[in-house]
Amino acid sequence: MTAPAPAPAKAKRRIPRTVWDLVFTLLIPILILSPNLLGQGIGVASLLGSGTTGNIRAYLIAALIPVGYVLWDILVNRNVSPVALIGGAGALVSGALAFWYVDGFWYAIKDSARSYLTAILFLISAATPVPLFRVFLDAASIGESEADRSATQQAMRDPKVHRGLVLATVAFALVDLVGGIINSIVNYGRVVAKFGSDTFNAQIAEVNAIMRIPSLAISLVGVAIAIWLVQRAVKQRFGAQASLLEPSKLAAAMRERGEVGA
Repeated sequence: MTAPAPAPAKAKRRIPRTVWDLVFTLLIPILILSPNLLGQGIGVASLLGSGTTGNIRAYLIAALIPVGYVLWDILVNRNVSPVALIGGAGALVSGALAFWYVDGFWYAIKDSARSYLTAILFLISAATPVPLFRVFLDAASIGESEADRSATQQAMRDPKVHRGLVLATVAFALVDLVGGIINSIVNYGRVVAKFGSDTFNAQIAEVNAIMRIPSLAISLVGVAIAIWLVQRAVKQRFGAQASLLEPSKLAAAMRERGEVGA
């Protein structure tokens, strides 16, 4: 009699990447900055030294943990896509700015510096042969077949689609700039304590919690507008069925039109 086959092992459930992002870029920093951790009247700052010294150390740790998380993803997971490298560069800028000890107006500017620098970088790239929003779309097609990816590359070199990519890059930059300005205004209105105080750290934690969802929503609006602009250009050039987000459909539309290299 044949022995029964062993039951297949259950696949381990992996924690979604979004959860890890929230833990290391929001939850842990907020807990570190809180002077009243879990309502017990103690905070990480009190364990790192008394008064200003402990608060500054807690502030630096809270600021550098998200930086370390992003760099860990790049180095350990070997995530060296252009998108990841841009994110890594932004993380390094944020880490360096953590050592700029300011409060009031300049802290409000500093906290949005990453958005401002990203917007400037995208605007500059819009005047080059490779607008940065193209980099994001190109990364999205990495897993496609060689033929479909080749069609995507060819489509993005088309003058009309290139103009759409330029407009998309500018739109994304302007929305990111608006998001930075809103974040600066909120910080300026709420982070009013002196740098190095318990209240300063608590106010930063509060703003981080308040602004996470609005900041994400603003970024998604920027991405949506940019994608719409590119898709509009692609459909005008290759037909209503063409989609840069679906390389197979794009390749089929290009073949129907007899495009060179399709």
